Amino acid sequence: MAIVTMVMPTMGESVMEATILQWLKQEGDMITEEESLLEVATDKVDSEVPSPYAGRLQKVLVQKGEVVKVGAPLAVIATEGEVTAMHPILPVPAVASSPQPVSVHPRQPVPALQAPVKRQSDGRLYSPVVRHIAQQEDIAPHMLSQIPGTGKDNRVTKHDLLAYLQHRLKIDKPLKPDAVYAPIAPEDEVIQLGRMRQIIAARMVASKHTAPHVTSFVEADVTDLVRWRDREKAHFEQKTGTKLTYTPLFLQAIVRAIQDFPMINSFVEADHIIKKKAINIGLAVALPDGNLIVPVIKHADQLSLAELTRTVQTLAHKARHQQLVPDELAEATYTVSNLGSFQNLMGTPIISQPQVAILALGAIVKKPAVIESAQGDTIAIRHKMYLSHSYDHRVIDGALGGGFVKQVSDYLQGFLDWIHW
Repeated sequence: MAIVTMVMPTMGESVMEATILQWLKQEGDMITEEESLLEVATDKVDSEVPSPYAGRLQKVLVQKGEVVKVGAPLAVIATEGEVTAMHPILPVPAVASSPQPVSVHPRQPVPALQAPVKRQSDGRLYSPVVRHIAQQEDIAPHMLSQIPGTGKDNRVTKHDLLAYLQHRLKIDKPLKPDAVYAPIAPEDEVIQLGRMRQIIAARMVASKHTAPHVTSFVEADVTDLVRWRDREKAHFEQKTGTKLTYTPLFLQAIVRAIQDFPMINSFVEADHIIKKKAINIGLAVALPDGNLIVPVIKHADQLSLAELTRTVQTLAHKARHQQLVPDELAEATYTVSNLGSFQNLMGTPIISQPQVAILALGAIVKKPAVIESAQGDTIAIRHKMYLSHSYDHRVIDGALGGGFVKQVSDYLQGFLDWIHW
C-alpha cells in the first residue's frame, strides 16, 4: 500500500484553475480508478474529475467553493498497490500514520507561477504572477503594454498591476453604480446572475471595450440549397444514420470562404496579427436555462459533410446535457451563431476575443424576388436569408469584412456547383 496525493489535472489548454463544486466521495470511502471523485467548474464548463488511483479517500485537502490551480493538491488517497513516481515527488500533507507517502504529478506538464519571466510581442518582460493576474482580470496584451512599470528596465511589477486595477475600478465605478434606480415592488422577482451568466456578461463587455465592432449585412438566395436538402435528406439519413440539418451546409460554405479570406481566421495580440492555420469553428449553442455555450469543431476544413453533420449534432447534444469537456470548448478561431433557429432575421453578434470576426445566420424565409434572365425580369418565390458579419475594425476593414460575407453568400447561392458528400 502507498499514500499518494491526487493533484488538479489539466482541464484544457487555456484553463489555469477551477472552483470545487462538490465532492462525490467522503473521507474514508473506497474508490476505484477512473471513478468520478469530485465536480469542478472552470470559466468554460462544469466537469467531473475522476480518481487516477484505486483505494481509500484518506483526506480531502480543498473544500467546496475553493479555487484550485492546475497542479495543486486535491486529496490524499491510500492506494491498494504500489505507485511508481513518474515525476518529481511532492510532499504529502500529514495524515494518519501508515505506509511511506509518495506523490505523483499528472502526466501532462503543469503551469507554475514560479516559471521564468516571458517576453511578450511588445518586447516587454512579464513575470508569471503579472501574466496570471492580467488573465484573471481580462487585461488584454495591448492594455498591459501601456501600464507604466517601476521594476528593473521598466518592468511591470505585481504592485504596478494592482495599482492599475484599483485606478480602473475608480474610473469604472460611475458606469457600474451600486444604487438601484428602478423601484422594486413587493411582487417583483429579484434574480441573482448565475456564475455562467456573469462570465458571459464580463466577456461581452470586455469584447466591446477592446474591439471596435462593425457589422455588414448580405441577403443570400438559398433556394437551391433548400431544394437540395429536401430532396436528399432521406437518402442522407439512410446512408449516414444522421439527420441532415442546414447548419453543416452553412458551415461548409463558411469554411470555403475562410480559405479564400484567411485573414478572417486571425487573432489580435498587442500590435501583432496572428493568422491561424487551423480552421476551428466555434458554434454558439443556446442552453435550456437561457445561457449560451460555444463548443468548437476542430479542423472543420478537413471534415466531409457527413463527418461535419455528426460532429455538429454530437457537440450540440453534449452542450444541452452539460456533457462537454473543456477541450471541446477551446481553440476556436472563428465563431458562428445561428439566429435563424429562433426565427430571427438578423443580428449584430459580439466578437469572441481574441478572434477578429463572428457570423450570424438569420432565418430562411420565402419572399418574392426579381429574377433576371435573357428573356427579361420575372418575379418568383425564393428562399432567402440574411448573413450578419461583425468584425474588429482595428484590423479588418470593410473591403475584407464585407468581402468575406459576400463570398459566403456566393457559395450558398452557387451551392450546387460545389456540394458533394
